Amino acid sequence: MQAEHGESEREESSRRRRANAIGEALSRPPESFVIRDARKIDARGVQDHCWIAVRNGIIVAIGTDDTAAAATATALESDGIPADFSNLPVIDAAGRIMTPGYIDIHAHGAWGTAFDDGPDAIALARAGHMTHGTTRQVLSLITNPIDTMCANLETVRRLMPSRPDILGAHLEGPFLALARKGAHDPDCLRDPVPELVDRLLDAADGCLRQITIAPELDHGIDAIRRFAAAGVVPAVGHCSADYETAVRAFNAGATIMTHMFNAMNGLHHREPGPIPAAVEDPRVTVELINDGFHVQNPMVSLAFGFAPHRTAFVTDAMAATDCPDGHYRLGALDVNVVDGHARLVSNNAIAGSTLVLERAVSRAVLELGISPVDAVEAATLTPAKAFGFDRPNDVTGSPVGLLAPGFAADILLLDSATWQVQSVWCDGRRCI
Repeated sequence: MQAEHGESEREESSRRRRANAIGEALSRPPESFVIRDARKIDARGVQDHCWIAVRNGIIVAIGTDDTAAAATATALESDGIPADFSNLPVIDAAGRIMTPGYIDIHAHGAWGTAFDDGPDAIALARAGHMTHGTTRQVLSLITNPIDTMCANLETVRRLMPSRPDILGAHLEGPFLALARKGAHDPDCLRDPVPELVDRLLDAADGCLRQITIAPELDHGIDAIRRFAAAGVVPAVGHCSADYETAVRAFNAGATIMTHMFNAMNGLHHREPGPIPAAVEDPRVTVELINDGFHVQNPMVSLAFGFAPHRTAFVTDAMAATDCPDGHYRLGALDVNVVDGHARLVSNNAIAGSTLVLERAVSRAVLELGISPVDAVEAATLTPAKAFGFDRPNDVTGSPVGLLAPGFAADILLLDSATWQVQSVWCDGRRCI
């Protein structure tokens, strides 16, 4: 996804400086600090006048003191913060919202670059999402020739040891249904025969987290079993599967539905299709693009009722995210972005989004009336659970998705009125 129009040199230079600064921050040792007087919101609820203590990048204690909310930052004991932490630097949140860092498990790029375009592009696109509060991201790779997809997987794997914000890769393709290809190159679509499954697994060398598969393909169910056995989470999507085939896919090991409602057969009272199969299965996390364009507001609200605590906000963000309207590339395909909406030049099909999770959460709360706890859960704990990152694991080390002792210090401070991100810590490093 390469932008073919130029932004101002000043803007481009500023973004590269921001990307470099974030990279440097992530290379430093984790920090120790206290945040006080925050309105904590995570999947477990809301706490006002909250303080949180972090040592070496891990949350070690959390508490509240309603009677001392107006105390100064230096008066730690009057704020109810134990003396054990009185030697730590203190950040006064001044009543701002504090949430866990957002986790996006399906996004392709930002700031004019795509995750398919090499290390520098990945750093720049990650900076674009980090600026808006996405502290951890699964890098989605578009359908390309198999050799290219293998090379892109190898790039992600090489970057991960130095980038705690990168959780691994998601392959959206090449095992998609031609009739539901969306903005994927039809010439690169394939049936997931065992040889191709093995090639992708070998190239990933452990970095592949998720792969979207149309289960009705000849080798679709077999591929789901093979990927699941290798520790990859298969996702049902870009498909025309009937209900029975989707049930077989979930029983074979698929536990995610790729951007529910988009690029799949919809709900029908006599042809239920894959959506009810996902909704009724408690093992399945459903992705949802909450931008009001991919999925309109009534269906967003319906999704939360369908699958409470299993709906994960994703962006499906492409290179034009946080960029001006204009002409872009999505893999080998031409894309026009008008009013922030991306469509293929060839057939006007939707071509990803320009959404950031900051916007998905804020519009859920401020425009749709979804509870703050549920909206934050959809961008934090639910996506973490989809890969077991809510528990100690080999990828993030400490769990992520909550503000609780023992969890990694992925922390956001947000404006209490607009829900705009103002400060970002990832893995205990201040990045914004």
